[in-house]
Amino acid sequence: MRRVQVKDVAALAGVSPATVSRVINKHPHISPQTRARVLAAIEQLGYQPSRVAQRLRMGITHIFGLILSDITNPFFTAAVRGIEDVAYARDYSVLLCNADEQVEREALYTRVLLAEKVAGVIISPTDEKCTTCAAFLEHGIPVVAMDRRIRGLAIDTVVVDNVQGAYQAVSHLIRLGHRRIGLIGGRLEISTGRERQEGYLQALRDHGIPVDPELIRVGDFKQESGYRHACELLSLPNRPTAIFAANNLMTLGALNAIHKQGLAIPRDVAIVGFDDMPWAASLNPALTAVAQPAYDLGRTAAELLLARIADPDRPAQEVVLHTQLIVRQSCGSAT
Repeated sequence: MRRVQVKDVAALAGVSPATVSRVINKHPHISPQTRARVLAAIEQLGYQPSRVAQRLRMGITHIFGLILSDITNPFFTAAVRGIEDVAYARDYSVLLCNADEQVEREALYTRVLLAEKVAGVIISPTDEKCTTCAAFLEHGIPVVAMDRRIRGLAIDTVVVDNVQGAYQAVSHLIRLGHRRIGLIGGRLEISTGRERQEGYLQALRDHGIPVDPELIRVGDFKQESGYRHACELLSLPNRPTAIFAANNLMTLGALNAIHKQGLAIPRDVAIVGFDDMPWAASLNPALTAVAQPAYDLGRTAAELLLARIADPDRPAQEVVLHTQLIVRQSCGSAT
């Protein structure tokens, strides 16, 4: 079947193709009667799948909805700044919501953002399935996934290369002589947790080091789980000589556990974290960490959302940003 074109809408509405374009682009100098005829023709013909007609009828606002998985994570501060800078430059505002890693709260804020008729949504989902994202798409509201992938939906996505970042961190420890390396990872149903664990495992395999399941702990990206799992690892009869913590909050928890047990870094145990926070260089010893381009992550997410709003039918795009291992003094060597 031939795709419906602007000229088809124009013919049905009894206007010129230029007038149809003006209605679609919300040109102010269009009479209410003409606008109504064009919108009716768009709806009748299904031009640019009903998203366009629906968004025009709904009077979508100049607001981005932003749902973060955990607002207490300082990683998101720079990401939000990147989003806001792009939004501000294009006369958009940002409505910020904190899911706190809870699917129920994510669903609540989905209803809020739908009621606010936001122009689009950027989300760091609490769950890889993200049924809330499907709700936005069903209402014709574009969605961009940031930091975490979403399965089963063809949407724009921006992430970092988590596998490579974790691989670099663990390989650095191995080069320093460490062989018993503990992992405090994130939830495996979230892409960041799964990919960072894969980078850890790949580094061990590539360097001929057997994987010891006893050294692998799965946390929830929060500080308390980092503390709890570090205590477990450090209580093993043959404890690890190094720990890789898969985000900044779990790194903080692990550091607290190390200090509480009276162990010295890196003499007794080395540590490397994923996320390079401003305070990392001020620790004693300074923390080796995988740096993520958080600002660029947010900026890219906002740019992808604007592109999707401008062209709803373009193919979905995934952008993968690189990480960088920042070597400081917290790793030492195993000898």
